[in-house]
Amino acid sequence: MPSFQDHLDAIKAEIEEITPAEVHEKIEAGEDFHLVDIRERDEWENGFVPGANLLGRGHLEARIGNVAFNPDDEVVLYCAGGVRSALATHALEQMGYVNVKSMSGGFSKWAQNSFPVATRRSLTADQMARYSRHLLMPEVGEEGQLKLLDAKVLLIGAGGLGSPTAMYLAAAGVGTLGIVDGDTVDMSNLQRQLLHREESVGVLKVDSAEQTLRGINSDITINKYPWRIDSSNVMDLFREYDIVVDGCDNFPTRYLVNDACYMLNIPNVHGSIFRFEGQVTVFKPNEGPCYRCLYPEPPPPGMAPSCAEAGVLGILPGIIGVAQAIETIKLILGIGEPLVGRLLTFDALSMGFRTLNIRRDHDCPLCGTHPTVTELIDYEQFCAVPAL
Repeated sequence: MPSFQDHLDAIKAEIEEITPAEVHEKIEAGEDFHLVDIRERDEWENGFVPGANLLGRGHLEARIGNVAFNPDDEVVLYCAGGVRSALATHALEQMGYVNVKSMSGGFSKWAQNSFPVATRRSLTADQMARYSRHLLMPEVGEEGQLKLLDAKVLLIGAGGLGSPTAMYLAAAGVGTLGIVDGDTVDMSNLQRQLLHREESVGVLKVDSAEQTLRGINSDITINKYPWRIDSSNVMDLFREYDIVVDGCDNFPTRYLVNDACYMLNIPNVHGSIFRFEGQVTVFKPNEGPCYRCLYPEPPPPGMAPSCAEAGVLGILPGIIGVAQAIETIKLILGIGEPLVGRLLTFDALSMGFRTLNIRRDHDCPLCGTHPTVTELIDYEQFCAVPAL
C-alpha cells in the first residue's frame, strides 16, 4: 500500500510549485495574482506574508471563489511547510482552477529568507462568539470585524435618528461611538427615541444613551459630549472621528456639520425625517455633492417647521436611522455602493422607497469652483431645536 509520502510525491509531480523568492519577486513587481494563506487561525498569530488572503484550509474550497473569481486567475497557496498547500493546490485543480501553484517550503521558508512578515491582532474568544454571524460573511469576516472595532463614529444627536443608529452600530461592534447632545430626556421623546426609558426622564440624553448602549455591548468605547456644537468646538471634535452621522433636527447644526465635514474631509451620513417621510444620503467630500449643493443657504426662520412643530410618526426614525447605520457600516468596511450622489427617500404612507440622483453643484458656495463659504458659520437667528 502506498505511503503518505508516496502520495505526496505523486501530487507534487502533478502540480506546479513556486519558491518563496519567486513569490517575493512577483509581489515586488506588482504582478496580479492571488496569494492565499491556508494555515489555521492560530498559526497566523506568528505572522503571515503581507497581502495574503487568510482563508484557512478548512474553508478553502468554499471561499476561494470570493478571492479568485475566475478559474484561470493565478493563485499561489502556502502553508507552514509546503505539504498542505501542495494537497490544496491539487484540490483546486480538481475544482477547475487551471493556474494554481504551491509555495515550496511554505511560510517557514519565507521567514527564513528574511522576507517581510505581517502581523495582526485577532478577535478574542468572546468577540468571536458575539460577532460570529459577521465572521461567516466573506464581505466582513474577521478582517472586517477588526475594522469595525477600530472605527470611530460620531453621532450628532441621541434622539429619534440617533437611537437606532447608535444601537445597531454598537451591536455591530463599532469600537468607538461619540454622542453629541446637550438635551435631557423629555416624556415626549419616548414615542420614538428608543435609547431612553421612562426612568430616564430628566436625565442627560448622553447618560441615558450610554446606559442603553452598554447593555447592548460592553465591548465598545462610548464618548459623551453633553453640549451643543458650534464653530468654536466642532473642528477639534470632528478630527477625532472617521465618520460623522447627522441625526439633528435644526438647520444651524446641519449646515455646521456639513461644512466642518467638508473642510476636514470626513464622510457625513445625513438623515432627516418629517411627519411620514424621511431621507438618507452620504456627503463624501470630493466624491459627491454636499448639503449646500442641495440647499445653498438655510431657509428663512419659520419657513421649515421642525418635527417638534409639525410632528413625526414615531416608527419612521427607525427606518431612516437603520439606513444611516447601514451606510456607516458600508463606509467602514469599504463594501457596496454608499449613497454618495444619491438620495434615498421613504414615504411611510405608501411604503415606498425612491432613489434620486443628486449632483455636485459647481456653483456650490462650499464645494463649488469658486467657494464663498470658507469658514464656519453659526446661523444664530435659528432656534436650536432638540435632536429628532
